Amino acid sequence: MCGAHAAVRHLLGKMQETNVITLIDMEAGLEHLSRGTDRNVDVLLAIAEPYFKALETARRCIELGRELRIPRVAAVANKFRSLSDLEAVRKYAAGHNIEVLAEIPYDEKIQEADLAGVAPELGEDNCAGGAIKKAAVALGL
Repeated sequence: MCGAHAAVRHLLGKMQETNVITLIDMEAGLEHLSRGTDRNVDVLLAIAEPYFKALETARRCIELGRELRIPRVAAVANKFRSLSDLEAVRKYAAGHNIEVLAEIPYDEKIQEADLAGVAPELGEDNCAGGAIKKAAVALGL
């Protein structure tokens, strides 16, 4: 698997030389960061769901991103079902000096689409879709 990380790292480095915006959904966990696979990215977004283990993983991803000197590292509060879920993510992030770039609520339609193996409809009436668009604007996309 080491060769795969090196190949992706090289590809990301070459892509950075272009003026093209590329979004990459990396595997959950820390391996790609600990191997430096992501070192050639401009922005690292760690997904922070309102569960302690998920928050700890997001924190560690952000720490590794900082160690790799990724220019911008931030969290995305994801799949919160209530204001108390969202407050828990915000409080954890504030306590660990983590910027929360976006807040995306849980959306049943996204889960249904995932289970069906299709892309979700993220129209204007979709609260998660609106939050995702807001995040894209915050990133200048």
